[in-house]
Amino acid sequence: MKPILIIVAGGSASGKSTVVNEIINKLKSVHVTTIRHDDYYCDLSDMPLEERKKVNYDHPDSLDNDLLYEHLKLLLNNQPILKPTYDFINHNRAKEVEKIEPKKVIILEGILTLVDKRIRDLADIKIFVELDDDLRFIRRLQRDINERGRTVDNVIEQYLKTVKPMFHTYVKPQKKYCDIIIPNDKSHDVAVDVIVCKIKDILQNSTVNN
Repeated sequence: MKPILIIVAGGSASGKSTVVNEIINKLKSVHVTTIRHDDYYCDLSDMPLEERKKVNYDHPDSLDNDLLYEHLKLLLNNQPILKPTYDFINHNRAKEVEKIEPKKVIILEGILTLVDKRIRDLADIKIFVELDDDLRFIRRLQRDINERGRTVDNVIEQYLKTVKPMFHTYVKPQKKYCDIIIPNDKSHDVAVDVIVCKIKDILQNSTVNN
């Protein structure tokens, strides 16, 4: 049976991971694997750390979508992959890779997951999670300081220089490709229930047809 691919897009710190976790929890017995688009940031090992810090990581060119596309095709053909991992502190791809086995449901999550037509055309369900800009900034500030070793000044500078303009140029326009838009400043139980029902329906139909 061909796996189902769900793609979740949305602004930085909009609550994409929360929505993904709710979907996984409600699917219960269904086998799910998740892939973070962040892990496919390009390898910048030939660039000094200070230069890597200046890279615009909110632009589609910062991501290795060629590799992601090939990996998704393998998973959808029920073949395992060796997924790269990303080190946010060193602003570079880590040496470690992670073996990902194909499962019934694959969820790809990231801010720019629907920009590349090749990738979005693989999806069975496309979701956009949105949240008020001020709340996203506050969440990003807290996360980057607590989890990614950034300073307040660094987070603010990056937000004003790249995160905010790239959101309006590349991230927000992805909404037009989506099947479901989830406002994450409210309870989204109904949206998640609809998504889970659709996933189960696709799985059931695939089983019957096979």
